[in-house]
Amino acid sequence: MATFRSFEGLRDALADAEFDRPPAIVCNAHVTGLSVARALKARDVPVIAIDRNEKGVAPYSETVDFAGRVTYPLDDEEGFREDVEALAAELDHEPVAFGCMDEWVHAFSRTEPEGVALPFAERATIDRVLDKESLYTVAEELDVPYPETYRIAETDPDETGGEEGPAGENRESVPAAEAAERLGFPLVIKPALKRKFSEAVGTNVIEVADEAELDDVVANAADEDIRVMAQEKVPAVQGEDCSLASYVPESGDAVSFVGNARVRYPLGYGTSCVVRRATGESAREVEENALAVLDETDYYGISEAEFLYDGDREEYVLIDVNTRPWKWISLPVQAGANLPLAAYSDAVGESYEADEIRDASWVYLADYMQLLGSDDAFADVLSGDDWLSLLSGDFEASADLTTGVYRPSDPGPAYQLLSTEFGTQEYYCSC
Repeated sequence: MATFRSFEGLRDALADAEFDRPPAIVCNAHVTGLSVARALKARDVPVIAIDRNEKGVAPYSETVDFAGRVTYPLDDEEGFREDVEALAAELDHEPVAFGCMDEWVHAFSRTEPEGVALPFAERATIDRVLDKESLYTVAEELDVPYPETYRIAETDPDETGGEEGPAGENRESVPAAEAAERLGFPLVIKPALKRKFSEAVGTNVIEVADEAELDDVVANAADEDIRVMAQEKVPAVQGEDCSLASYVPESGDAVSFVGNARVRYPLGYGTSCVVRRATGESAREVEENALAVLDETDYYGISEAEFLYDGDREEYVLIDVNTRPWKWISLPVQAGANLPLAAYSDAVGESYEADEIRDASWVYLADYMQLLGSDDAFADVLSGDDWLSLLSGDFEASADLTTGVYRPSDPGPAYQLLSTEFGTQEYYCSC
């Protein structure tokens, strides 16, 4: 367990530290950052966890060596760069950066802190993948299915003065009313870039039921200079969502794993809380389409390409690509594809070979238990043996089951999570 320090305290502690290999800088230091830290400990990589405050779970893990505060990039991106460069200057080895939420990835790619290795593609490539207007343009060119989507004219940069996306003038803008006429209600509103939208409204997607709701959401987005799109509400089949988890190197073969989001919380648009390995023809199709998109954009690094199963079309449609680690990244690690270690190894010139991929499941107990206790009609998908393994701690020695935070051998993060979930502390993270 690391002491969470002030920026000055962290810098002084790193000046006195000695590492026998390049450390990893992991941010933000919550659920995903914890999973990355645990994955890197497979090769005893030193981990420095940084965040805007001490309320995330990662600093309380035995796998984190140092932790502390830096300037939050959404508050002051240049301040963030200066802080990271100052920390790197105290180290004997060039650290490797892992951004675990979009704002941290954007901050690293935009500012390129001196003395820090970035194991992912440059800014223009990341923007092309993260911006949904651009992403869907690529999908269309490759005949990769994606939901029917329209760029909303009222939030077009020509109207609002906001920032133009990588797709530029290649995509048609239509008035919100016309998009609604084409799609019908209900429909969903999504931002081209989700983090600013999430900060403004508290979610990454809004379902609207009628014209009044649509007008309200679009007006708010225009006021905030946020580009948004109207998208069909995909008739998704609950429990069938699939994602390609991968590390694509600058050259060579990808390390990949297909996961099935068996359960989300809340049901529908929630985040994954039970994920399992997906196999068969559908999984191969998801993998092929995702890798085609990544290849076309020249993206390299860790990513998650998300697909929904459209029950009407009877095919998987591309929803999003996260160019970073994400909440259930410990599942591919458990199954034999240690994506953080693959990225780290390439960055420092070491070798990495994935194991033969095996079946495995991942559960985020904090969300899953809330779902089980809710009024939703939902049946437990874990077996009695799974629960006994979780409660006894035996799952830590198994090859087919892992968790998001809870591990008896490393209890500090679970205790911190209890403090934020049920106590007076709060920590917002959409992971």
